[in-house]
Amino acid sequence: MRNEPQESLISKLAKAPISVNGEIRIPISSDADIVIARQQGRAMAEQLGFSASDMTIIATAISEVARNIINFARRGEMIMSPFQRSPRRGILVVARDQGPGIPDIHLAMQDGYSTGKGLGMGLPGCRRLMDEFEIQSDVGKGTTVVMKKWSPEYDTGP
Repeated sequence: MRNEPQESLISKLAKAPISVNGEIRIPISSDADIVIARQQGRAMAEQLGFSASDMTIIATAISEVARNIINFARRGEMIMSPFQRSPRRGILVVARDQGPGIPDIHLAMQDGYSTGKGLGMGLPGCRRLMDEFEIQSDVGKGTTVVMKKWSPEYDTGP
C-alpha cells in the first residue's frame, strides 16, 4: 500500500474550486485549471438562466483571461459569482494575478497586439464578448480583469 505524500494531498485540496455564498474561487496555475474554470462558469451561467450561446460566450471569455494568467503570470485566481442589480441579474467574473503587469493597457486592448505567440484577440475579444469589461494593471504587481454578463431575460438596459 502506497501512501500519498501529505503535501500532494494538501496541494490538491488547495486547487479545488471553493464556493461560498454562490461565489466560486478557482486557483489558476495549469491547463486543467482553465478547464475547471470554464466548466464552473458555464454551470453558473446555466443556473442563472443564460442561453446556450451566452454560456459559450461566458466560457470563452473565462478561458481567454485564464490563459493569460498562465502565459504571463504563471498563477492567479478566477472568482465567479452571480449578482443582481434589481431587476437585472448576471454573472461576475474576476481574474487576478500577481504577475508582471501590463505596461500599456491601451496597446494591449488593440486587436492584433500580442506580446506572446497569440493573435492578440484575447483581451479585446473578451471586451466584445462580455457586457462590461474593466482591466487594471500595475507593472510589477499584477493584473485584475473584471467582466460582467447580464442575463437577457432580465436585461432592461443599462
